[in-house]
Amino acid sequence: MTAQPPDPDPLRTPDLEAGGGVPPGSTPPDSAQTSGLSHPQPMPSKATPVLWLTLTGVLVLMVAALIVALAVGWLSV
Repeated sequence: MTAQPPDPDPLRTPDLEAGGGVPPGSTPPDSAQTSGLSHPQPMPSKATPVLWLTLTGVLVLMVAALIVALAVGWLSV
């Protein structure tokens, strides 16, 4: 069995004119527009970014201290 084409047959489609257009009144009216969210969104926590910034700062200071310690040890050899 051959698969059906994805588009309907234009010869059997109701209210379709020869050029592919539709006569006035055969299309549905414009739908109403809705804007905004359907429900309030939860506010994100303000503690999480502060925690990550603090941890990143501590890590940077530890790496800097390690580099300084290695540099001082290398220079004293």
